[in-house]
Amino acid sequence: MIANIFPSSLQGNIRAPRSKSDMQRACAAALLHHGTTRILDPGRSNDDLAALDVIAKLGATVVDKGDEIEITSKGVHPVSDQLHCGESGLGIRMFTPIAALSGQPLTISGSGSLVNRPMNFFDEIFPQLNIAIQSQHGKLPLSIQGPLVPQTITVDGSLSSQFLTGLLMAFSAANAKGVTIHVKDLKSKPYIDLTLSVLSAFGMKTPWVVQYEQFVFEDNDHHAPEGALDYAVEGDWSGAAFLFVAGAIAGEITIQGMKADSVQADRKILEAITDSGAALEWNEGVYKVSPGTLKAFVFDATECPDLFPPLVALAAYCEGVTTIRGALRLTHKESNRALTLKDVFGKMGISITLEGDIMKVHGGTGVKGAHVHSHHDHRIAMAAAVAALRADGPITIDDAEAIDKSYPEFYVDLRRLGTEVALRKF
Repeated sequence: MIANIFPSSLQGNIRAPRSKSDMQRACAAALLHHGTTRILDPGRSNDDLAALDVIAKLGATVVDKGDEIEITSKGVHPVSDQLHCGESGLGIRMFTPIAALSGQPLTISGSGSLVNRPMNFFDEIFPQLNIAIQSQHGKLPLSIQGPLVPQTITVDGSLSSQFLTGLLMAFSAANAKGVTIHVKDLKSKPYIDLTLSVLSAFGMKTPWVVQYEQFVFEDNDHHAPEGALDYAVEGDWSGAAFLFVAGAIAGEITIQGMKADSVQADRKILEAITDSGAALEWNEGVYKVSPGTLKAFVFDATECPDLFPPLVALAAYCEGVTTIRGALRLTHKESNRALTLKDVFGKMGISITLEGDIMKVHGGTGVKGAHVHSHHDHRIAMAAAVAALRADGPITIDDAEAIDKSYPEFYVDLRRLGTEVALRKF
């Protein structure tokens, strides 16, 4: 699909999308919960749908009732030996240890850029947990056979926290006792906070956390509650970040459906909005954001690398050079986002320089209309669309349907706020 986004002034009220980080974790917890879970206000991105498909193949009964999804489970009892996680990095890294709770041989695969993303972690860790594994030199597909037996292990958290999320959920479901997961150089700590929050909400065993370096499962039995349970999915700060930037660039808008006390890492977008000089207000559950005299800012995105695309779109309109730390976290995303952002925004007349872990965006020079490609990356497509709002001409985005991975209603929401959007198939 090709999207043409025209310069537009925004106004209105919008409800933020649901969090796929929260939704996917809720799906995993619902699979592990013995009983029925009602997921209220569920997400419906491609990653969310992939998670629902995985838990169904691992034995859960999934009934979609529209404004809620009912999941009934007795734990991991696979009904298929083939699991497909779509393009979800969280999905493959979280569900693989959970699937290994079963003793059944399973093959786990994905699609798109996921097939080229490194999975050596499993080759290194799984043999220590009684799990047989065969990968394609650290790439998908994976063939595994458990059952997982919790042991004290040491893992490298420098690439992603998603592997740890899967281990924490699997260890909890296995009622791990007297074992510790030691973690070196953990990145994206807020996402682990979200995992622990979901475990707690489902009454599952949660480890004692020591400075995010030790996750200690105490030597006691834990019996998670059975029966019916409700879980409401919160708004997605990763997707909402693009709405906040759109408001800061192109007009006063209000955004509903976000938790002000969320542990999601990308809530930090509020700091950038304020530091850039845009106006931001919070009142009774509603955020209002509007343009100001935008100036360059300094931001550390090491713990929230998914914010790079909206941050770059914002920085493009800020006078001066914006400095963003954490660029080395971008190598193994849907694309190499540091290079992709440099390429895409370069075509729009915005210079980006990379100096090791630092990205510098030379803003305030004017965004030019251009023809760009999303590089099959949902966040790149959204960043280009938001950057178009005050460009000197329309921006055309190839492979614009990449947004379906996380925010299928994105172009619809832009239209609701007054953006002129033209969509057409190839």
